[in-house]
Amino acid sequence: MKLLHLDSSILGTHSASRELGAAIVARWQRDVRDLEIVHRDLAANPLPHLSGASLAQADADETATAAAVMDEFLSADVIVLGAPMYNFGIPSQLKAWIDRVAVAGKTFRYTAEGPQGLAGGKKVIVAATYGGMHPADSGRNFVEPYLRQVFGFLGIDDIEFVSAEGLSVSPEHRTQAISAAHALIDAELPLAA
Repeated sequence: MKLLHLDSSILGTHSASRELGAAIVARWQRDVRDLEIVHRDLAANPLPHLSGASLAQADADETATAAAVMDEFLSADVIVLGAPMYNFGIPSQLKAWIDRVAVAGKTFRYTAEGPQGLAGGKKVIVAATYGGMHPADSGRNFVEPYLRQVFGFLGIDDIEFVSAEGLSVSPEHRTQAISAAHALIDAELPLAA
């Protein structure tokens, strides 16, 4: 089984999404035999944002990187994604990755009946972190609905969110929210069969 671990936070060792993502990966390592892990740090090694030159494959190195990113995604059985909220949405580094894996003819296609996802059969676990209180149904959280939409469009409907909210409210609230997320990871987070 292959697990793709993606980090997108710019905060390095101070990142709650990195901490929770690492805990999710550690849980999988503990409970799943022969797990192969690929880690990609989208902040330390950002992908170029999509451009006309990208689509034209004008840069051989960029084209090779895009192909490697696609191969990592397609070969993964499980994707663990650290997704902090920046200004109500996902980090631009994560959007650049999504632009490399949401490719017509590879991960989705258009049909007379509408779009069809081609990347199904994967599990996605998102470590989502929020400085304030931003429930998914609040109308101000564009992280969870967006990621559900994107992965669903690609044919992936097995998506779990481990969220920690209010991390900037107070140090006590941060500690409580992260502890609750760790408890969920340790006790309740479902693994693949």
